Amino acid sequence: MSKNLTWDDAAAGLIVLAIISVFGVGLGQAQIVIAQQQQPQANLTSTEQQHLQDGISFQIDNVTFSHHMASVNGTQIHYVVGGHGDPIVLLHGWPETWYSWHLVMPALAKNYTVIAPDLPGLGDSSKPLTGYDGKTVAAIMHQLVNQLGFKSIFLVGHDIGTQVAYSYAAAHPTEVRKLIMMELTIPGFAPAGRMPLWWAVFHQTPDVSEALVEGKEAMYLTWFFHNLVFNPAAIKQTDINEYVSHYSAPGGMRAGFEYYRAFPQDAIQNINYSKAKLTMPVLALGGGYIPTFGGNITMPTIIYGMKILAQNVQGVTVPNSGHYIPEEQPKFVIDQLFKFFGNSTNGL
Repeated sequence: MSKNLTWDDAAAGLIVLAIISVFGVGLGQAQIVIAQQQQPQANLTSTEQQHLQDGISFQIDNVTFSHHMASVNGTQIHYVVGGHGDPIVLLHGWPETWYSWHLVMPALAKNYTVIAPDLPGLGDSSKPLTGYDGKTVAAIMHQLVNQLGFKSIFLVGHDIGTQVAYSYAAAHPTEVRKLIMMELTIPGFAPAGRMPLWWAVFHQTPDVSEALVEGKEAMYLTWFFHNLVFNPAAIKQTDINEYVSHYSAPGGMRAGFEYYRAFPQDAIQNINYSKAKLTMPVLALGGGYIPTFGGNITMPTIIYGMKILAQNVQGVTVPNSGHYIPEEQPKFVIDQLFKFFGNSTNGL
């Protein structure tokens, strides 16, 4: 079990050396200091902050949504909301923001109240120095939902948002009616023999990862959008630019890396949570084709993990999709959500 909780130090060293050779960056003491001194801050101008606070409205495919800010446990959380009906909370992954759901939100908003937050540290939410483990972030999301006047919700997570969604459901099992989990190897519950991903090890290396990608955020993040997808054209350059603009802001990359640095803590929390299996219905969606993993995926790790952690699990391997399912196959996701959640417009 301990192998699931820590990374191999030798492997981490080799990966860091490989990254250095690829990016051609030397690690000077000044770079380390810069990385250490990145402070949490909302990467917004005063005008943008005012707009968010005022609930400025905008449209996606002729459906109206609005930006908002909420103060939760001293953290400013940006979220987008729209629609009417039972609440669906959408938790994004790395290296993305609430915007990763923009292709599915308009359809969902016709029957549900759609709430898409920026996770702490990411997007337009503020950047705390600590507290990126699933349990802590889930507590913030839970308080946000309560502030919005909701108790029982439908919950959807993708990538690191899936870890947060699991923590939320495990801590508040009677308040999550149904749960959808996408594309994550649950910390502590990797299939036997599963090697750690090179970027997970790299991201967990304190200070070094920030120093190496500084000024090269666009190059670095674009690699993921080109190599973890079935069809690279599915995520447009304008979409990549949207994500890069947030992650390249002061403290943006550090906050993202902190979610990976919390994986060992997440694993311990998940093992403790696993003593009581989730009882609500769970739908686990995994991409069917990821080039950097060798192509066809026969058993997505999210399905493997959730069958251990929950009693009632439906697993679906998404055809013609890589890691970024909501953007690669939005129509498929919309169809799955409506079938699984039901076409409900009744308030809770």
